[in-house]
Amino acid sequence: MILKAENLSKRYFRRTGQANNFYAVRSASLELRPGEVTVLMGRSGSGKTTLLHMMSGLLTPTEGKAWLGETDIYALSDAALSRLRNEKLGVIPQGRSAIETLTAIENILLPGQLYGAARVEEARRWMAALDIAHLAYARPAELSGGELRRMAIARALTQEPDVILADEPTGDLDDENTRRALTVLRDYAKGAGKAVLMVSHDSEAARYADHVCRMDGGTLTE
Repeated sequence: MILKAENLSKRYFRRTGQANNFYAVRSASLELRPGEVTVLMGRSGSGKTTLLHMMSGLLTPTEGKAWLGETDIYALSDAALSRLRNEKLGVIPQGRSAIETLTAIENILLPGQLYGAARVEEARRWMAALDIAHLAYARPAELSGGELRRMAIARALTQEPDVILADEPTGDLDDENTRRALTVLRDYAKGAGKAVLMVSHDSEAARYADHVCRMDGGTLTE
């Protein structure tokens, strides 16, 4: 399934002595296709995360449209969009997203339990692929930043979504686990025929990409 963004912009109003409009993202168009990995690079503050959040429906654009297949994601109700994101879009956030009172495997299984049955077999498979199977019953306070990052990747993959939207998926990882995570995401795209977008500062990520784009000052270029 294709996720397509067309002319997405996000404008913020701020007052700096006089009225002023600030564009975090300006007229960005991007198409994520099944079986392909797209890497979006750029400096901090360039608009990468804002674009990812708009494409996932977590943030509403000031202008522009986004479709998943034939579905206009901004035309959906909050409930319908939440369900679509749960079932079709695997979002890997940049910051901590674990629920501290749950174990690692409970955190990974939670999205599936919200709308259906727990996907235990899939969860264990992705935990093994990311070398965190032995941490299934550890709680987030017992995990390192890199282990929490891999837990978040496993959580998104366990739902087997049509599109993965990963914000700095290797941000807390050492070299070995960076290669492991990038390989898992690339193999998911190729093996399952799914689309993957990775926002990254890491030049290593570009080696795993079919397409590399760049954000600079809110402007997207390929």
